[in-house]
This record gives sequence, C-alpha cells and structure tokens, in this order.
Amino acid sequence: MTRLHHRLDGPDGAPVLVLGPSLGTTMDLWEPQLAALTAGRRVLRYDLPGHGGSGLLHGTVGDIAAAVTGLLDTLGLDKVAYGGVSLGGAVGTTLAIEHPDRITSLVLCCTSARFGDPAAWHDRAAKVRAGGLEPLADTFLGRWFTPAYAGTGSARAMLARVDAEGYAACCEALAAFDVRDRLGEVRAPTLIVAGAEDVATPLDHAETLAEGIPGAKLVVVPGAAHLANLERPEPVTYAMLRHLEGTP
Repeated sequence: MTRLHHRLDGPDGAPVLVLGPSLGTTMDLWEPQLAALTAGRRVLRYDLPGHGGSGLLHGTVGDIAAAVTGLLDTLGLDKVAYGGVSLGGAVGTTLAIEHPDRITSLVLCCTSARFGDPAAWHDRAAKVRAGGLEPLADTFLGRWFTPAYAGTGSARAMLARVDAEGYAACCEALAAFDVRDRLGEVRAPTLIVAGAEDVATPLDHAETLAEGIPGAKLVVVPGAAHLANLERPEPVTYAMLRHLEGTP
C-alpha cells in the first residue's frame, strides 16, 4: 500500500474533515481554509501519490482512494467528511461511491466526473517523463489562475515538490477516470464549487456533477480559475463552512 504523507490539525475529538489536493500541488493548497475549518473540525490533509512527501503509485483513481481508505484505517477513523480539488475531488467522489457508509459529507471543488480526452492526459504524462515539470510550470500556472491573479508563487513552490513520475502516473489515473454513470450512487450531502473562469474543469463539468449527484448544491465563484480555493479563498471557505455546518 502506498504511504500517503499526511498531517492532522484541529481539536482532538472533533469531527474529521479530510482534504485532498489537486494534481501538481501538495496539502499546502488548503492553507487558506485551514484556520476556519479547524475551528470546529479535526482536519486531515494528505499529499497525492508522488506529490510532497507521498510515495509513488501507478494505478487508478480508485487505487488512490484505496490508499486514502488505508490511511483512515491506520488512524482509526471510521466516518469522515471529505473535500477535494480536481484530482483530490475525484478521489472524494470515488470514496463516496465505493464507501458510502464512511463519507458523511462531500465538497467537490473544481473537479469532474470525467477529465476530458484520455489521449491528452497520456500526452502530458509523456511530456513530463521526457522533460520534467519545470518546462511546463508556466503553462500549468496559466490554467490554474486568472491572468489578474498575482499570488502564484505558492503554487509554483508546491509544483517544485512534485515528482515527475508521480505526476505522470496521476495523469494516467485521470485519463482512465469516468464515473458519469455512477453519480447517482453518491449519497453524501454534496457541495460543488466551480471557478467561473476555470478552463481545466469548465463550468459544464460542475453542472454534470450537480445534475448527477442527488441533492447536490452548486456554487460558482466569480474571478476564479482552477485553484479557486487559493485564488478566491473567502467565498470558497464561506461556502464550505455553510455546507459542513449542516452535515455531520
């Protein structure tokens, strides 16, 4: 089982919220939300395989979800709320489908039930394996944020802590991911957050999730692209708190 680097913050004994990051970032992606979320929750953040301090994993999004389940078991955590951005959100959707008894609440931020043409992901994986991540950094940042956003330094620092092979393997996991026909199996109360200017997972991807997941609520954040929780932390944090306050 792949070891996932993780960190726990917040009061002992409080309900647990697991936070998963996006492809190319680390658990630090959630720093803007941490203070507010730990006021009433025990927050468990983890690094994706091959990202930050986590080991490599060659497999599917389901395999990454299984690694998260293994982490929960190791920590003795039975029922948790879950929030994730992009690939981290896909992991959350998978957990809610495969382990409905364990996910009490779900926040899906700038994510999708299918992340576009698989060939494009395989092409990206090949480019990263051939030349590393640094030559593509500006391209990634241009997709993660709107042109007006000036705080890209923290995202670039996270990308520098990502292993090229780990990134490529996650690209291949995304290429194979498609749960569009299983969204109706999600039973956890679900909030979907979309960046109005997200080109990586455009608004129609969020709408597919909102239409497919029973009772899901959709919040669109203006002036935000793919890493909406970093670019526009206040409205994302507010939406998350309102959702989590109404669920276990």
